[in-house]
Order: sequence, then C-alpha cells, then structure tokens
Amino acid sequence: MKEMLKENLYQILDKKISIEEIVIEIPKDRKMGDLAIPCFLYSKILKQNPNEIALFISKELDSSNYEKIEVINGYINLFFNKTKFTKETLEEIIEKKENYANNNVGNNKTIVMDYSAPNIAKPFGVGHLRSTVIGNALKNICKKNGYNVVSINYLGDWGTQFGKLIAAYKKWGNEDSLKQNPIEELKNLYVRFHEEAKVDESLEEEGRRCFKLLEDNDEESLNLWKRFREVSLLEFEKTYKLLNIDKFDSYEGESFFNDKTENIVNELIEKNLLEESDNAKIVRLQDDMPPALIKKSDGATLYITRDLAAVLYRKEKYKFDEMLYVVGNEQTLHFNQLKLLLNKMGYPWFEDIKHISFGMILQDGKKMSTRHGKSIKLHDVLIESINLAKQYIEERTNSILDRQEVSEKIGVGAVIFNDLKNYRTGDIEFNLEEILKFEGETGPYIQYTYARTNSLLENKKDLFVNYDNIDISDFVWNIIFRLYNFKEVIIKSKQNYDPSEIAKYLIDLAQDFNKFYANEKIVDENSEFKLKISEAVSIVLKEGMNILGIRLPNKM
Repeated sequence: MKEMLKENLYQILDKKISIEEIVIEIPKDRKMGDLAIPCFLYSKILKQNPNEIALFISKELDSSNYEKIEVINGYINLFFNKTKFTKETLEEIIEKKENYANNNVGNNKTIVMDYSAPNIAKPFGVGHLRSTVIGNALKNICKKNGYNVVSINYLGDWGTQFGKLIAAYKKWGNEDSLKQNPIEELKNLYVRFHEEAKVDESLEEEGRRCFKLLEDNDEESLNLWKRFREVSLLEFEKTYKLLNIDKFDSYEGESFFNDKTENIVNELIEKNLLEESDNAKIVRLQDDMPPALIKKSDGATLYITRDLAAVLYRKEKYKFDEMLYVVGNEQTLHFNQLKLLLNKMGYPWFEDIKHISFGMILQDGKKMSTRHGKSIKLHDVLIESINLAKQYIEERTNSILDRQEVSEKIGVGAVIFNDLKNYRTGDIEFNLEEILKFEGETGPYIQYTYARTNSLLENKKDLFVNYDNIDISDFVWNIIFRLYNFKEVIIKSKQNYDPSEIAKYLIDLAQDFNKFYANEKIVDENSEFKLKISEAVSIVLKEGMNILGIRLPNKM
C-alpha cells in the first residue's frame, strides 16, 4: 500500500524527491483518512508552499482508488474506495493463500545466517532459545521477501575441553550410559574430571595430551570426538523437532575451521597488520576499541581468528550478499572487531556483516540460566510448558481428541511467541503461567482466534459475494485495512531484522477479528461476505505464525 503509493508519488514529483524521503502516514483518527501525505517536507526542494504541492499531487493521483481525496493545511488525506479495496484484498488473499504478501525485494540475493550454535557434549540450555527462534523466524522472513537463505549451525565443537572429556571417558566412561542419556553422561564425566583434578594434578596434563592427540588426528581420539558430536546432535534434534526447526543447511562448527586459522595469521602478516604484544599476536583497530587478540602467547588461536576463517570461507563458498550473526548483545564488541578487521584486510564487503543482537531471558528479574544451582535445559522448559498447556485444556474442554498434539502446539508456541513479540535487543521476562494465558498478547490468544475462524468455516462451501451489496462497517474496514498491511509488515520486518513486527501485527489482527466477531452477527444476509473475511483472516494468521515458527491447532 505505502510502497506502491511512494513509487507513484516518486513519478508524480518527477523523481525530484527520493523514495526514501517520501513519507506516508496512517492517521491515528481514521476519520481523517486511511492514509495521509505531509507535503511540507518537500517545500524546500520543490520551492513551493505545502498546499500548492498537495493540490498538484491530489490532481495526479488515480481517483478510482479513492472515495475522497482532500487537501488540508499541506496534508493530502486519502480515503480508499472501500468496496473496490475490500474486494481486491479478500480475493487476492484467498487466491494466493500462504503465498499472500510474498515479494521479490530480495531479488534472489543470498543471505547466510549463523544462529542457534549449541555446544557439543553440553545440555541444549535455555540460553540458546533466543538465537534459535529469532534466527529461524528471520530465515522465514528473508525467504518471504525473495532472498535465498543458507542456515548455518556453528556448533561449539572444538577446544581443550574435548581433551579433558576424552581423558575422562577413557578412565570412567560407560557405553550403555552414553547410549541411554548421552548429554547427561558427558556432562557428568566433565564434572568428575574437574573434581578429580583438584586432587590429582596429573589429570590436567592428561587432558592437554589427549587434546594434542586430537589435534594431530589420532584415530582413537578422533573417533571418540566424532561419537560425542554425533550423539549430541541426535539429542539436540529432539529439541529442534519440538521447536519446529527445520534441518540446517550446514553444521560446520569451530572444528571445521581449526586448520584454516594459520592462513588467516599468514595473511595478516603479509598485510603488515599483525603486531606482537606481551608475546601474543594482535591487530590494532582504532583508538576507541581494544586490539583484536589473534594468537595467545602459547601460540593458540582464538575465537575471532576462527570467525575470520569462517567468514572468508563462507564468502568464497556462498557468495553471500549479507552475513547475519544471531548472537547475544554481549558479543557486540567481538562483531565490531570482526568488521574492522575485514576492513583493514581490504575486504570491501565488511559492511555486509550484520550482528543481529538480542537480550537475555529473565525469570523474576534475574538471568534464567540456572535453577537450584543446575543449568536449565531448554527441552525441560518446553516439556513443562506442554504439560501446563495440557492441564489448561483439560480444565476448559473435553471435546479435543488429540490433546497431546494440541498441547505441544500451544505449549511450545507460547514459549516462542513470548520471545518474538518483544523487540529482540531488550531482555524478556519468562513466566509460564503468563505466557500460556488465552487472553492478552500471547501465542495461545492468536491460536484460539485461528481456531475460532476455523469453526466458522467448518461447513463452508464455495462462497460467492456480490460486492455491490456488502455493508462495510468500521469493524470490517479495520480488518480489511489490517489484512492488506501484512505486505508492508513483511517488508519492514526484514528491513529491521525484527520478527516482533509480525508478532505485534498478528496480535492486532486477532484483536480486530474478535471485536468483529463480538459485535456483528456472522450468519445474516451478509454471511457469505463475513465468512470470506473469516477465511482471509485465517489464512493470514496461519501464515504469520508459520513465519514465526509456530504451529496452529485447528481446534481449541
């Protein structure tokens, strides 16, 4: 709506005002119009007073799209032709279904996304929830906008801890325990190693020796490491399945880039960027930023060295137009350093690197990472939410047959929606009882609204609407206007890398529909028209939630 009108104004004004400078507003009071164009912004460039500009534009606009175009105090207020607009919007949604609001803004450009990234041999903690669900939603948003997306799960699968784990497994490992509960067994072995090392100092040396063997591709060590990685991924897959996360395009973790870091060090030397400081190797960046530590004094490379190797490899392999890292706010310095390093190394595409940052998950105002001294597993939180959802369903109704499946959709959907309805950079509060409520700004509220539209459409046949005889009330018009605006929300959510744009839109659409449902009789002389509205709302609610990675039950 706005984008098409902007393009129209760009042409009317003879391209003297850039599309980016053209402002179109939605008045708070809809009696002032459906859209408003403030013309005083263009006076200086066009050397005319705002009213003259407004009058000129108003005469050039296609009047068939509007019931009324009025010029007041340098503003153009546009009132849509409601019948035409309603018909075109509903018919387009029902014809295109889940493809409604698809666009080609991305023009098939490639975006590589790095998100989720749990650590091998450790529980999939609740701290990884945000990266996983924000990343998944952004992947779907980018695809909806016509981009080609490559999803990467950059696993934490390398480091001295694996030497310790191999040493521990050789001493105390149990194959049956590893098969039954792999993550728990590996975690317990790692904890035991550190406890025993307090008494037996030789264990630390044994851990270093085992990691050196792993680095040197010792067959036994390599096979154990591969086994730990394999069983960890199988366990992670259970959590991904609950979260409705598709398989990633790549699981190349830190280990994959370990043998590529030396090339990075050599390149930095060749370009005269590497300096020595306290026996370590650094690159100075700029006055207001600490230098990047490339190699420690013992010769070991660091995380940023592996990230440099990874981003150069990905650029070569995927020829990306954007590289998105969905990683917490605390890594802001790291990604600023990475971009400056690439710039100093002479890579002009450094600006295509984007850190999609996010805040923490809080419980009672404190970081939600441990409970009673133990790390909180994401899988356990999801099961807890599913069980509570099942309890709520049993209290409300006996008519749902597939209670487990519906409980999963509600319980998991509530957790995901609670995350994505908030702008990502802020911290979010986690309270299961609040996020599972069927009213308010929650996932279950939208799921319930969707189920309501389904119940209305249960016995529908082909709907024929004579649009010349429809009655467009304020409740109906609010829905139609909102439905059309889904196109702009999809574009804006990509521009801002912000899934909350879609989540908030879905809340507004659900509220609009429920007001319509409460205030208007659905079965009357206009029933086919009202059922068509319900069908369009159902399609958009489902597609919006699918983009966010949330499944919808047909009945609740």
